[in-house]
Amino acid sequence: MEDKKASIIAAVTVIALVILIIVARIILHLSKAFFLICGAGISVIIAVFVWLIIRRHYNQTRRQLESQHVSENRELRIEYSFLRKVAGVPTKFRYKELEEATDNFQALLGKGASAAVFKGILSDGTSVAVKRIDSSGGDKRQDRGEREFRSEVAAIASVQHVNLVRLLGYCTVPGGRGPRFLVYDFVANGSLDAWIFPPRGEETLNPNGNFRHHHRGRSRRGGCLSWDLRYRVALDVAKALAYLHHDCRSRVLHLDVKPENILLDENYHAIVSDFGLSKLMGKDESQILTTIRGTRGYLAPEWLLERGISEKSDVYSYGMVLLEMIGGRRNAVSVVDKRNDRSSGGKRWDYFPKILNEKMRQGKVMEVVDPRLTAENGGGGVDEREVMRLAFVGLWCIQERARVRPSMAQVVEMLEGRVAVEEPPDTKMVVVDLLSIDDDDDDPTADGRPNLAAFSLGDHNDINVNNTTSSTYSYAMSVLSSGR
Repeated sequence: MEDKKASIIAAVTVIALVILIIVARIILHLSKAFFLICGAGISVIIAVFVWLIIRRHYNQTRRQLESQHVSENRELRIEYSFLRKVAGVPTKFRYKELEEATDNFQALLGKGASAAVFKGILSDGTSVAVKRIDSSGGDKRQDRGEREFRSEVAAIASVQHVNLVRLLGYCTVPGGRGPRFLVYDFVANGSLDAWIFPPRGEETLNPNGNFRHHHRGRSRRGGCLSWDLRYRVALDVAKALAYLHHDCRSRVLHLDVKPENILLDENYHAIVSDFGLSKLMGKDESQILTTIRGTRGYLAPEWLLERGISEKSDVYSYGMVLLEMIGGRRNAVSVVDKRNDRSSGGKRWDYFPKILNEKMRQGKVMEVVDPRLTAENGGGGVDEREVMRLAFVGLWCIQERARVRPSMAQVVEMLEGRVAVEEPPDTKMVVVDLLSIDDDDDDPTADGRPNLAAFSLGDHNDINVNNTTSSTYSYAMSVLSSGR
């Protein structure tokens, strides 16, 4: 635009000077005044042409330099992006980029108490999972969303492991009051719970030992994971937790290990995800104090004692997941109890860890293996020695006293067969006994577990141990404290 304007001005100037010279010739004839005006006009015309030539050359040089500069900047950005990816440094995305990648957040993969996950595709074709941490709903939820965002970034941003979800980047809305976003690699096969539990509804166990399915009409993407893959998943998760506990600069406590937070890639390798409740722990610390957090059914007994937690709390949760992988069912299932005095169709809650412990000591451990696995090929695809090893490791991991539980590094050695796995001690499972108390409410909670005061929380909500009844808490404290 500026070049066009300059050319017009130059053209008008030249035309005006030529007209001036012609008029001067007509009026002044060949006088000295005419020659003076003519010489000055020609000089100005020459100067205008010289100025145009210099300006054009200058503009061409400037455009070349700008083009070279843009090209170098593009190469630098590409190289910088590549180095960030190689080094594992998260990238800061713009909100518009995530909005375009997720098609305005249309493809919902899953939703929790304070976050939702959407599938997206970045401009370079990378498939991602975008986690949106909502902060609306008051200062309390705003603070919780901020804590979850910071916890997740602090825990996962600098760690690199094949069995840990990879954080690609993040996004914060300007102003600090909107949602926060975390961008992860997309994991193709979803979460483990869809591959070890029945595809629909709940699975319960009748007193005669037969499994019964209750369908809710809600379909889930998944299937029945083979025994070989289940064992490999158990080893993958153990390696990931061992890395977090022992090989990071600061020890990372996940504090929410459960099947829903274990993803399966296209080759059915396990990827541990969701570090929203995680805590960092110094190498010189043996325990840390924090508010109770996690998911009911996977909480270690030390949460009740308020004595602090450690990496052994993750070990306990991992052990509960192992047992669920063996049985293909939730550890807490509803049981029809016809012996109940209240009615012929009474209901109570039974717990798989106790059932497996009893069957294992009776030498009948194969009776509690996921019936879908034993039904295929007469159970020929299930290695009984591996079942026993997994059961032993799981029961060692859920010992009430944290110091008795193995470390995750030891668990890896056990599962790989590098060390022998001794039979675990016969535990009283006092927390299981507490959870087995009859639930007066006829309707189970949304996930099929009893709605007890001490353990009634959403997937990502903190719980307050003060809600526990004093008699239950005192009994747990006295039993769990003995022999510590």
